[in-house]
Order: sequence, then C-alpha cells, then structure tokens
Amino acid sequence: MKDKEKFERGMGGNVEEQEETTVTLTLDDDSTLECVVLNIFEAGDKEYIALLPMEGPAAEDGEVYLYRYTEDADGKPDLENIEDDDEFELVSDAFDELLDAAEYDEIVGEDELDDLL
Repeated sequence: MKDKEKFERGMGGNVEEQEETTVTLTLDDDSTLECVVLNIFEAGDKEYIALLPMEGPAAEDGEVYLYRYTEDADGKPDLENIEDDDEFELVSDAFDELLDAAEYDEIVGEDELDDLL
C-alpha cells in the first residue's frame, strides 16, 4: 500500500471504517506536535495535507495546519511549508470547499439525495 493511501482520509465518509492516521511534526523550536491527518487533497496542480493537532492550544481552538504534500521516489511522504500568500489562499479555499461538502453530505445523506433525484 502506498503511503498516500495510508494517509488518505476521506472527509464525510464512514469514520468507523477508517483508521485514524497521525503525523508527528517537528516545529521551528524543535518541539514536536502529534496531529491527526484529516485529508490529502489537490489544489491547483499540487497536493496538500490538512492536519489537526491532538493537544495543546491549537487543538483546543480547532486550528488546522495545511502543508504542501509530496512523496519521494520511494513513496516516503514529505511536508513543505506554504510560504506564498496566494498559494495559501488557494489551499485554504480548497480545504474550505472540502469541509462544506463534508457538512452537506452529513446533513443530506446519500439516501436523501437518491430520493431528491
């Protein structure tokens, strides 16, 4: 199984069938922070990852961290900071759309959608 497949976590899907995948980030001050992988998604022509801290002030506030996501030749994941404001806005908008779609799917289940069609 590719690392991306292990990381991928579909939003709005059946959570009981999915394993919770975590990533440990090393921050600028060399401290570490354990995060849950919410999703790996495309925005523009690149892939990004959304991470939710598991503890600390960022977790309490529901803060989500967004990073550029790539894999090396061996399939090992690599996360890069998004430093360009325009790129960050593109990624934030794409993630917001994923959240909106997940909320809609939660409110209107597939059975209800079938009834509407």
